Amino acid sequence: MASDTATARAEPEIVRARRRFRFGGSRLGGFILALNLLSLLILFGGALLLNEWRRGLIEARQESLGVQAELLSNVLGELGITQGDPYPMLDDRAAALWLRDNFIPAGQRARLFDVDGIEVSDSYRVSDTIPGAPLPPAHPAGTALAPAEPSPREKARLARANAELSAEVERALTGAPQASLRRNEEGERVVSVSLPVRHVQQVLGVLTLEAGDVNATLDAQRRALMPFALVALAVNLLASLVLHLFVARPVMRLSAAADQVRLQRARAISLPDLEDRKDEIGDLARALESMTDTLSTRMDAIERFAADVSHEIKNPLTSIRSALETLPLVKTEEQRARLTNLLQQDVRRLDRLITDISNASRLDAELSRDRPRAIDLNDLLGDIIGVYEAGRKPDEPAVRLTTATDNARVSGRDVPLGQVFRNLIDNARSFSPAGGEVRVSLSRDDSQPDLPLRIRIDDDGPGIPADNLETVFERFYTSRPKGTAFGANSGLGLSIVRQIVDAHGGRVRAENRKGEDGVVLGARFEVSLPAVGKRA
Repeated sequence: MASDTATARAEPEIVRARRRFRFGGSRLGGFILALNLLSLLILFGGALLLNEWRRGLIEARQESLGVQAELLSNVLGELGITQGDPYPMLDDRAAALWLRDNFIPAGQRARLFDVDGIEVSDSYRVSDTIPGAPLPPAHPAGTALAPAEPSPREKARLARANAELSAEVERALTGAPQASLRRNEEGERVVSVSLPVRHVQQVLGVLTLEAGDVNATLDAQRRALMPFALVALAVNLLASLVLHLFVARPVMRLSAAADQVRLQRARAISLPDLEDRKDEIGDLARALESMTDTLSTRMDAIERFAADVSHEIKNPLTSIRSALETLPLVKTEEQRARLTNLLQQDVRRLDRLITDISNASRLDAELSRDRPRAIDLNDLLGDIIGVYEAGRKPDEPAVRLTTATDNARVSGRDVPLGQVFRNLIDNARSFSPAGGEVRVSLSRDDSQPDLPLRIRIDDDGPGIPADNLETVFERFYTSRPKGTAFGANSGLGLSIVRQIVDAHGGRVRAENRKGEDGVVLGARFEVSLPAVGKRA
């Protein structure tokens, strides 16, 4: 079991750790988030970079093809292939011969269309360039050959390619240069540029240049993306490993330690290497250790309470049994009346003891069940004192509120707080002489910002021995001066008062009121509580 010193040291560390600035309120969460964001930034940054590169490559390719097409279009006019006398026209035969005799770079294709959009020349047809894939192996001799009929998919692909090309040529025939990225008859992506061929201002046809190296460019981009993807994958794997080592495994260890506490009926849990961590896992380990230590302390207190209850109940029971055994032996009515009176006192004492034990055992449940709310102590004390005055007998001490203050609001639970003041008033009345007075005062001291509200209960009794000013709050403290009624108190009332005040973040203490000559005038109990809000 961890020591009280280690637990007390751990609690301030938790408070200091929570006060430190953390990303999103969590250091470990910020670390995990940073790793995941790093991997995503690497991946998305690379993808964005390559997309811009791809767009730039395509635009550069289109610009290069546009310059070539413009140059070729000008050459057509200079060579007389576009004629204007007597009528503007395009010499189809001369254009085909020119495409055959001029160099067209590998991977490029030049086409010439007339003013009606009909193809009149194709560099693939007038040169040695043969498009397509290698021929399949030859069939064995004597094998019947199936007709070379294109499949429906090939027909659809060819029709889509022709439609895209025709649309581009039609737009170019209007006089505006066109550039696009489309697919050719083989289904490959090509960068295409179509320029109108003019004689002066009249459009005589369209010159189309295609570059079919787009797929190679995209493959190169994909290969360039692989290092980024591999780095992102490595970072994610590292993040997973870190999460496993620094989160999953410690949580598993904490779970196993908790199971060990349950199976071995131990009183506390201790994982020193985890308690030294400065993140949430360390907070969790320290919180579990503090929790089990608190539970161990509570169990010890329950055991002591059960032993004290057993001892205190035995005293009146022993007295009652002795009186009952003696009652048949008495011979006079006076002795019988004395025994009967003793029995009644013991029964009242036992009833009061059982009632206070029941209240003390339910106190923790009541404090955890009700939610705190703002309570005006003026109203609460006024209601309690009004009940006492309404039911007071002539020979009983009076209870009155001597002073009050504004803005006396406290966050708490009205039923337990009411029990605090009732127990203190009952204790003061039990020590006050007949016809005496119990004075309750409420004040506020803003020089004490933590506990500004002060409630004092004064009596005119014999006071409290100086050595017992602190022990009066212990359970079953029943030391009483001579002349006070025996059995009227169980010794639990003041213990309950301290427990409730502590649960509300307050403080309670006892002292003796003394005159100028040092004579004790009575006892005083002072309750200090935190306030809600500030004085206006």
